[in-house]
Amino acid sequence: MQFDAALAAQAALQEAETELGSGWDTAAELEGVFSSNAGSVAREAYEGLLSLATSYPQAHSFQAFCIYITWQQATEETIERHFQTGIRLCEAYLVSREAKSQQHIDYVTELYGSFRDGLGLDEEDEIQVEFRKDTPKGGD
Repeated sequence: MQFDAALAAQAALQEAETELGSGWDTAAELEGVFSSNAGSVAREAYEGLLSLATSYPQAHSFQAFCIYITWQQATEETIERHFQTGIRLCEAYLVSREAKSQQHIDYVTELYGSFRDGLGLDEEDEIQVEFRKDTPKGGD
């Protein structure tokens, strides 16, 4: 990756303060628990942050923050669910036509590829490779 997801998450969270308004205190509290704990305590705070994000779909910096911390979750606890959550969050973020930071768009696009790679969605298996080799090319 061309950036540090943890640093990007910190910056995105600070940007999100104005977006969240009355939800900021909850977000800051949950992030504090998430970043200073591990295991089930951190997982519960993470789930709380994702839940809060559903209440603020127009909070683009907060949505990016949630994508970045999902990557952190996926690297710490490498399970399919985190990669699927990351893909879902990235797709929702990238599909929205509203104005967003170009830097967040670039980072989210890169993470989208990484989440897909983590599930093997962009990889060809041996049969696909052999089929492609055996398929006649145009011009014959």
